[in-house]
Amino acid sequence: MCLAIPGRVDEILSEGDLRIGRVNFGGIVKRVCLDYVPDIEVGDYAIVHVGFAISKLDAETAEKTLEVFRQMGMLEEELASEEEAFARAAKAPQSPCPDGSCSAEEASQQVGKSASQRVSEGELKFVVSQVPKSGPGAPRIRG
Repeated sequence: MCLAIPGRVDEILSEGDLRIGRVNFGGIVKRVCLDYVPDIEVGDYAIVHVGFAISKLDAETAEKTLEVFRQMGMLEEELASEEEAFARAAKAPQSPCPDGSCSAEEASQQVGKSASQRVSEGELKFVVSQVPKSGPGAPRIRG
């Protein structure tokens, strides 16, 4: 999920032609591009989406919003580093059919089985039988 999150501008730097800010999101500090909000100054709050400040925000609204995100547990999730996000995803329960192709009952029966167990039980046979042998969508062998 991608949220726009309020943060306080702690520092403004120039990197080439870009204005880059060190923005504090309730204790988590990230680098943010400030070019879309040219009038922002140190101490101001900005709404930040995917690393870009997109508008200014008053301090009271920003602090209330940060507190709500913190209570929901979304602040750390949204601002996690790539390594933290991958580690969290690796610990989360994995769905045996992320495309929703199996029922909840089938999914619960598959949880905990290795890929080789699922293949030996015929899961892969269906997938392979659905691959066209020729025409559009058929695998191409390059030599």
